[in-house]
Amino acid sequence: MIKGIKVFTTVLLAFCFTASFSQKRYEQTDKYTEVINLLNNYYTDTVNDEKLTEDAITKVLEDLDPHSSYVASKDVKKTEEPLVANFEGIGITFQILKDTVMVLEVIPSGPSEKVGLLAGDKIVKVNDTSIAGVKIENEGVIKRLRGPKGTKVNVSIMRKSERNLIDFTITRDKIPIFSITATYMAAPGIGYMRLERFSASTVQEFLQGVDKLRSQGMKDLIFDLQGNVGGYLYSAVDLCNQFVRDTQLIVYTKGNHSPYFPYNANNHGIFKEGKIVLMVDEGSASAAEILSGCIQDNDRGLIVGRRTFGKGLVQKPFTLGDGSVVRITTAHYYTPSGRCIQKPYDKGSKEYRDDYKERFESGELFGKDTFKFNDSLRYHTLNGRSVYGGGGVLPDFFVPYDTSGNSPMFNLLVRKGLESKFCLEYVDRNRNMLNHTYVNADSFFNNFQVDDNILAEYFAAAVKDSILKLMPGAQPKTVNDYFTSIQNDTTFNFERDYKKSDKIFKARLKATIGRNLYDTGMWFRVINSTVNNVYAKAMEVITNDKLFDVLKPKPVEKEDPKKSKGKTDKPVKKAKNETSGK
Repeated sequence: MIKGIKVFTTVLLAFCFTASFSQKRYEQTDKYTEVINLLNNYYTDTVNDEKLTEDAITKVLEDLDPHSSYVASKDVKKTEEPLVANFEGIGITFQILKDTVMVLEVIPSGPSEKVGLLAGDKIVKVNDTSIAGVKIENEGVIKRLRGPKGTKVNVSIMRKSERNLIDFTITRDKIPIFSITATYMAAPGIGYMRLERFSASTVQEFLQGVDKLRSQGMKDLIFDLQGNVGGYLYSAVDLCNQFVRDTQLIVYTKGNHSPYFPYNANNHGIFKEGKIVLMVDEGSASAAEILSGCIQDNDRGLIVGRRTFGKGLVQKPFTLGDGSVVRITTAHYYTPSGRCIQKPYDKGSKEYRDDYKERFESGELFGKDTFKFNDSLRYHTLNGRSVYGGGGVLPDFFVPYDTSGNSPMFNLLVRKGLESKFCLEYVDRNRNMLNHTYVNADSFFNNFQVDDNILAEYFAAAVKDSILKLMPGAQPKTVNDYFTSIQNDTTFNFERDYKKSDKIFKARLKATIGRNLYDTGMWFRVINSTVNNVYAKAMEVITNDKLFDVLKPKPVEKEDPKKSKGKTDKPVKKAKNETSGK
């Protein structure tokens, strides 16, 4: 009987606690509703309930942590497209030039390629409505060209080789958004890939990329995560699985309402052998840091670049009744050694977001030893190397931020959009010549040069657009002529700035022309080979086998039997990076 009373009392107390907790939660919700009703009944102006509620939700989530967020229903599809890895449309990339929509690239096997659209075509009508000369913006073009799979859209295009407009009827379809934007052989035996985000298609793209590179002789891989802001956790786990061996721990998550959950490899990865070098910087975050931490903690590869962003929080999306979404931080993630790389955010979102500015102004990006890891957050990799938590992943080889080619004039021309505009017009004028001279991307990469004639055209375009001004009566023909023809001011000196930025001028013009002629991969191929010092360091590291010796297990020294006399067996303390499963 007494036992029954105890059970009844325990259940009653639990019920009372739950009821009390629920009552308090209800009271807070009820309080908000009461305030909205008071505003609607007594506030002097019209109240927008929807905006007030969305602002309140946004503020609540922002105060919790920097990554919990609210997405209005109208924006959900747009924000998910890059990670879902597809959208429905006609399959082109475009740019608006002189109030005309120019096709930059036709997606292979997409709807537009199937009907015959070509790069360089200018779209002047959509469904018999003119979109040329009406100051249309990108959103207006997207709204007209995108639509549900299976629906049709009529476009009229202008092509240089044709006197009249050409009409096409295009049936919309699912269009892939690729997360791997560059795949090429960097040197004999060395492949290169650049990953922009961790999307639903990332692992499949990676598998295809490895097959392509291996067919060209790849044995080792440089994997570029610079500027990669993350994406899906499961994509990061699946990609890590391609690199690590056996059932090694990849990452684990844990939170107040999320119990410890480890993700282990399944030993089915396709790149478990061969050297790996990761390229990272201050823009590499979240899922990119999961991959970096996994590779580093398991001593699978080496990392070059600068300290990563420091996002170690996991968000889970919850769809609300009206279709809007709240992304709530449900757990922290921890690398195999046990470290959480989340940087502090107790001083508020603004300071958290201004971290890049702090790194720049303190000199950290340039090599100054200003960031100090707390020694209490020191962990060890599989083979005993020291690594740290609490502020991103520290690379094995630091590479400073390179500003050596920047100058006031260079920054001015880029900021004004001249580079993009000039290269688009250059390819449009010279497409036939370029396609005839350079039969493929390799031919362009190896042989195309930005000579003084192209540079002179570039600066002439800057004068035409009133970005640069000529001295009275000046008629420059060559680059050297511009040294004495441009009106300098307090912000720049043409000759001085040109000589400082000569290399980067040529590299970026070639890269942008190559991107317009081929694809985004050509941009990175050119930039990497000319002005990317992180890539240069990655090449230096991956070609030096001795640097990878630190990843090998340390040999166990044989104990001298004479010195071991009298010793008793003691239990071995388990290392931090070992895991025993759930």
